[in-house]
Amino acid sequence: MFQGSMPALVTPFKNGAVDFDALKQLVEWQIAEGSTGLVPVGTTGESPTLTHDEHERVIAAVVQTAAGRVPVIAGAGSNNTIEAIRFVEFAKSVGANAALVVTPYYNKPTQKGLIAHFAALNEIGIPIIIYNIPPRSVVDMLPATMGELAKLPNIVGVKDATGDLSRVPKQRMTCGVDFIQLSGEDATAVGFNAQGGVGCISVTANVAPKLCAQMQAATLAGDYKAALAFQDKLMPLHEAIFAEPGVCGAKYGLSLLGRVGEEVRLPLTGLSEATKDQIAAAMRHAGIL
Repeated sequence: MFQGSMPALVTPFKNGAVDFDALKQLVEWQIAEGSTGLVPVGTTGESPTLTHDEHERVIAAVVQTAAGRVPVIAGAGSNNTIEAIRFVEFAKSVGANAALVVTPYYNKPTQKGLIAHFAALNEIGIPIIIYNIPPRSVVDMLPATMGELAKLPNIVGVKDATGDLSRVPKQRMTCGVDFIQLSGEDATAVGFNAQGGVGCISVTANVAPKLCAQMQAATLAGDYKAALAFQDKLMPLHEAIFAEPGVCGAKYGLSLLGRVGEEVRLPLTGLSEATKDQIAAAMRHAGIL
């Protein structure tokens, strides 16, 4: 169920409020363009600056709009286990297919603490995708730890944003070949799948959903020649979107397509003119502008 190209959806804003009309239109477009899943209220969805009420309403709106056509993996992480339980329970209650749960950030739990945190979430009864992103969370879930968690029935996969492609075979060894490994880094997604991954939770797919879906489909079919051709089209866009915070780049790219506005919440700010030019040039290179 969880494979292919799954955009980490931006959360559109209009005059400071969540623009639910634009969000629903974005979901429809993503499905039409071939995205194989949707991931609302991750970091790219500006979850750090959403209120709890907004967080939950965005998840509900995406689940309702998707209407079972593609799976929805709801962002539900926190460095507070009680808060993470609330978000995961809500995701389950509105019909999300899974929850994406980041390793607790800032308070730096031990590997034992990571096991206890995810074991508590396992009890809720919805599939859990671990989000391992040491550059942001300042804690790294090691393959051995992940292997212990993979023994639990509802810990089903990982979004790996370590940038270390050797993690994929290591986690195949500790977690088993059926454990779902999803890339969290667009620029290395082809190599990630070559090592045993099955998809990408993607920022670039916000802007180039069809190309990202085609690239992922090619890797899953074992056609790496075709996948590399798609990667050649997308690589400048990967780089441009992440020249400044990725959500700002993704929203600007979407604004050029007339899909959502550029508005982000502080402490994020708009892009420099140089980065805007870089994104526009990369979109032209990819053939989407």
